[in-house]
Amino acid sequence: MNSQKEKIIKLIFTILAFASLLFLLGIIIVLFKESLPIFKEVKLHDFIFGKHWYPTYDPPEYGIMPLIAASFWVTAGAMIVCVPLGLGSALYINEIASFRQKQILKPIIEILAGIPSIVYGFFGMLIVAPFLQNLLNIPSGLCAFTASLVLGIMAIPTVTSLSEDSLSFVPKSFKEASYALGANRWQTLIKVVIPASMSGISTSVILGMSRIVGETMTVLMVSGGAAIMPKSIFDPVRPMTSTIAAEMGESAVGSPHYHALFAIGLILFLVTLIFNVAAEHISKKYRVKLGLNR
Repeated sequence: MNSQKEKIIKLIFTILAFASLLFLLGIIIVLFKESLPIFKEVKLHDFIFGKHWYPTYDPPEYGIMPLIAASFWVTAGAMIVCVPLGLGSALYINEIASFRQKQILKPIIEILAGIPSIVYGFFGMLIVAPFLQNLLNIPSGLCAFTASLVLGIMAIPTVTSLSEDSLSFVPKSFKEASYALGANRWQTLIKVVIPASMSGISTSVILGMSRIVGETMTVLMVSGGAAIMPKSIFDPVRPMTSTIAAEMGESAVGSPHYHALFAIGLILFLVTLIFNVAAEHISKKYRVKLGLNR
């Protein structure tokens, strides 16, 4: 009887596992099916490297380089914000904070991770953007800089949580050996703990970057929405995700504009897939390095 129950449970989990693969395969098929027709209207090179995105003009122009550049600017700026703060927070929680401080800081980080992205968007649009506009004396607070700042804050919990887990996996014997050789706490942290957990830290950074690249509502609300080549981080921009969110409802099903938006979604899917594969590869190397791979 127990053997039969185990077979049923095993079958259920097998079906669920393959169902996930089927969903992923279905997403890929739909993206390719809806994306490929646009390349009958415009060449792949012109689509990716074209500098003008005017899908409703006559004739329309489907160059997504301004959207790619906007995504790059916003992502790079957000990483500059979230990596030092996220890694620094993880180091403090794991190595310096007292037990009571950890009890306070860890739940706060978890709360930040659970806040809906649209709340960050409202915060950025109503508070951060006007403040930066007045502080920096710029034409509009809704720009790439504001989007980078807000998205960087959003990604801090991801980087902090995963980095702290990585730091906690470093065996105590590594630290004890360092102290036994005469190293102080700072030397042990810099020369032993961080190098031993670097692969896990790199994984957290990549996953944080993936979160930033795929974010939609926040960047739609605070980036300014201008589909032009940015010349400065203080220019209004429109990244790829916000372009899809803003224009999909206005495009006619089956039109070139509709297929172009799916093509942008396909590019985003491939980018995030690369990030996640890289993170898994680095995580595997980390487990092997510390003898945790089973």
